[in-house]
Amino acid sequence: MLKFKSQATADVILLESSAHQVLHIIGKEHTPQGIITVDQIPAAVAALRAAVEHEEHHDPAPAEVQPDEHLDVDHAKPEGHVSLRQRVAPFIDMLQRSAAEHKDVVWGV
Repeated sequence: MLKFKSQATADVILLESSAHQVLHIIGKEHTPQGIITVDQIPAAVAALRAAVEHEEHHDPAPAEVQPDEHLDVDHAKPEGHVSLRQRVAPFIDMLQRSAAEHKDVVWGV
């Protein structure tokens, strides 16, 4: 897990695989510690949004299972799929709030 911190928001914790993906998308090396400066935040947000759009248009989520009259509605949804949009939403929020308050985002183990 990597913990992302900013003086502008609460911490955001990402599992290792998600953190690696996010850092790759924003052009940062997957290192034990790092920083996203205020000046780098707009490009990071844009890259994350572009990756979400790409995933949604090129790698759609598995089709939902048709509800069966004997199944609860909750069981009719595909299990285990968490979209990139869902995984990065808190991180994008952190970046935007940090930019608004002119605060860098750092990460560490």
